[in-house]
Amino acid sequence: MILQALKEYYDRKDAEGLIAGDGWIAGGIDFLINLDHEGDITNIEDLREMEGKKSVPKAINVPNIGKQALKHTNSGKDANLLWDNASFVFGMGDKGDIRIQSMIEAIETWIGDTTDEGINAVKMFLMKGLENRCHFDPALKHSEYGELFKSGNAKISFRYLNNGKIVFHSPVVNEALSKTNVLESDTNIGTCMVTGKTNVPIEVTHPVTKGVWGAQTSGACIVSFNKDAFNSYGKTQSLNAPVSKTVVSQYGKALNTLLDSPRNCIHIGDASTVFWSEKETLFENEFSFFFKEPDKDDPDSGVEKIKALYHALNTGAFVEEEGDIRFYVLGLAPNAARISVRFWQVGKISDFASRIKQYFDDFAIVKSPKEPEFYSIWRILVNVSAQDKSENIPPNLAGDFMRAILNGTPYPATLLQACLRRIKSDTENRVKPVRAALLKAYLNRYYRFYPNKNYKEVNMELDKNQPSIGYQLGRLFSVLEKIQEEANPGLNATIRERYYGAACATPVTVFTNLLRLKNHHLAKLDNKGRIINFERLLGEIMSHLTDFPAHLDLHEQGRFAIGYYHQRQELFTSSKGKTEE
Repeated sequence: MILQALKEYYDRKDAEGLIAGDGWIAGGIDFLINLDHEGDITNIEDLREMEGKKSVPKAINVPNIGKQALKHTNSGKDANLLWDNASFVFGMGDKGDIRIQSMIEAIETWIGDTTDEGINAVKMFLMKGLENRCHFDPALKHSEYGELFKSGNAKISFRYLNNGKIVFHSPVVNEALSKTNVLESDTNIGTCMVTGKTNVPIEVTHPVTKGVWGAQTSGACIVSFNKDAFNSYGKTQSLNAPVSKTVVSQYGKALNTLLDSPRNCIHIGDASTVFWSEKETLFENEFSFFFKEPDKDDPDSGVEKIKALYHALNTGAFVEEEGDIRFYVLGLAPNAARISVRFWQVGKISDFASRIKQYFDDFAIVKSPKEPEFYSIWRILVNVSAQDKSENIPPNLAGDFMRAILNGTPYPATLLQACLRRIKSDTENRVKPVRAALLKAYLNRYYRFYPNKNYKEVNMELDKNQPSIGYQLGRLFSVLEKIQEEANPGLNATIRERYYGAACATPVTVFTNLLRLKNHHLAKLDNKGRIINFERLLGEIMSHLTDFPAHLDLHEQGRFAIGYYHQRQELFTSSKGKTEE
């Protein structure tokens, strides 16, 4: 299903002329060697472009006659057709002769005898260099580029001066590449499991995929078999999953194109997520804005996209115009030399749009105007990770969280556990707005799927009538902290730093002590009206409590944190209002 959807995406982009056709692959060229009729160097063109402060190859679709277009082996016998890195073009290293010979053989195998003057000029250039390396001196001893060529990494191709074209853009090359699947192994003929076509050449090794965060920089495979235990019925390598050479090339290009597109790919935790629709849609163009951290140069752009999502759902735009269009979301994660599929979601745009809106509704909570209006997945996960660092996001959590959002199912229990652990360890901040929003979202969604008559949904803001003991204890702890702060201005450490963990997990061990301390703190306040207000508030909260439990389970600990946060916000808002008056 995944490969079939990727092939369909390739077909869509190919029809739009936005992806490399069969026999070609998206690549880049650093330099063009200009050749005359005799295969001699007349000039060297620098095609490199500046990307920030770094020079990068010019993006050009290049001929692809095998896996070496993406990754070379150590044999030196896998040259590309009419382009390659400098170590092949100039035959450098202990396998220099083998590399040059491999480039010549690639031309002979794929092109054969031809009247194309440009191709013949390249062949003569390579043959002269094979006989005498001095033929390459105009390049290797070039005052500006010579040392770069000697490093062997620069990507090089050729231009024939008589017609001014890059040699591999010849019609002869196009015709040869159209026969790619026939020229390779003709013993592996079978039925393609993606298209159902019979008697087609089957690919033995699938192409590598680049761009998955954390995977090998040289690329990794999404389909591969490299152990005897993975083989069956006497079939080896990817013959265990028969896919035609054409389809393998197409799905590989489609996946690499998606991973390379900022519009179609987001990286969250250890998962690289790509997404696309079966045809061009507004939802596809804006999907990344719903989840990624806003751009620092334009922080309001993401907010506007999310507001547009709400508007589109309210007006029925996604339902009526794009609602029935199929949408795909694929989450990939590194796994040694392979890529593992973290999640795969397929559905209608209308369904995904409704679930994403529900996700934002779940996380709505009262907060300071300085806080982001909507939280990105990255910001949520970072705030439940050790030291608030993205590299400490727990493995698999990003994929599980994303899957729950897109499926509309309960959020993973590991998310609740990670959040509570972080609150207990973060003595300075404890319950940040984003953490309170996460706890609210988790609990409300959980009980939406597993109803409990004793559970009352947690509101966006303070709910004095919330029946949860944990919630009321959180409120009580917040008021006691506020009394201490006003009685001792500038105090370095409050009860939040010292007692929050125990109050949240085992209330009976600390609250009797805290209530005794409260009387001492109230006695320090000069404002009698303030004392009366605090006593009245404490009485209202205590009216919901009969005793202090010996232990609170994880859900009640979550409600404790939300009650604490809601009451803090209420106290802050009340104090701010009185100050302004």
